[in-house]
Amino acid sequence: MGAIVRTATRRVTHSAVLICGAFVVAIAFLAPSSSRSEPVAVRHSEGLAHGFVILQTPEGATLADGDLIQNSSGTRVTTRLILRFKDGSRHEETTVYTQRTRFRLVSNHVVQSGPAFKTPKESTIDVRRGQVTVRYTDDDGKEAVSQERPELPADLANGMTMVLLKNLSPTTPKTTVSMLAFTPKPQLVQLEISPAGEEPFSIAGAWRKAIHYVVKVHVPGLTGVVASVFGKIPPDSHIWILSGEAPAFVAAETSLFSGGPQWRIDLASPKWPSAPSASAKKDSKDVQAAKGPERASAARAPRKKPRSR
Repeated sequence: MGAIVRTATRRVTHSAVLICGAFVVAIAFLAPSSSRSEPVAVRHSEGLAHGFVILQTPEGATLADGDLIQNSSGTRVTTRLILRFKDGSRHEETTVYTQRTRFRLVSNHVVQSGPAFKTPKESTIDVRRGQVTVRYTDDDGKEAVSQERPELPADLANGMTMVLLKNLSPTTPKTTVSMLAFTPKPQLVQLEISPAGEEPFSIAGAWRKAIHYVVKVHVPGLTGVVASVFGKIPPDSHIWILSGEAPAFVAAETSLFSGGPQWRIDLASPKWPSAPSASAKKDSKDVQAAKGPERASAARAPRKKPRSR
């Protein structure tokens, strides 16, 4: 899912940069440089799916309900994540990718609106055209549009994080992929994904284990160094995946926008209104049907006249 990154770039005052300028220059050469990684190999093909999710605060308060909808045609997959907030806000992300021998992004489109988001925006990544478009509301309340043609790496993972995690081997110590973060303007960052062991969870009282993955955001070059110095590197995201012959997403703790809080995404199951179940209704109908003939025969039976004395 592309929404797991909080970007690390913020405005830094000119004076602050000058104060620690020597320190930044000194350690800039020690910062990891941007490296090109191969796209993640396809181990499990994606297909038709429709799941329900719930977005909560770390304390367990419900913020939004949502749908995760997925369709596939040949090697092309389209996924949609829709989150409907209680305050009327909305997050909608549509991602298209191919799954031949490796996962490759085709396009990613994200719309965030409403009071839950600090900066309402709409972003579009078109890999074939090599174009990135962002529409957002600036600090003065005016709509701004940014169009760029950055070099998009082959391992770009916007909107695909959860899919990629299902295809990683838990024995691989670290996997690095690229992602465009929006601040709101696009900034290329790297996601460093590492397994952190297994953790138990239960379903209907039966215990299972999920692999806990930690996702770190690395901003390469001088920008990353400045962000690190001023404490602007976002906190780690955490995602839990059920492994096995059919890996599945279990939960995630992440942020949906730059500078936003950490929220938790869990799978949700339907809850029915407090009414008799289908089987209970059927049993009730069967009882009524059984009593029906008895009542009918009782109604047709002639009444005995009282004996005269």
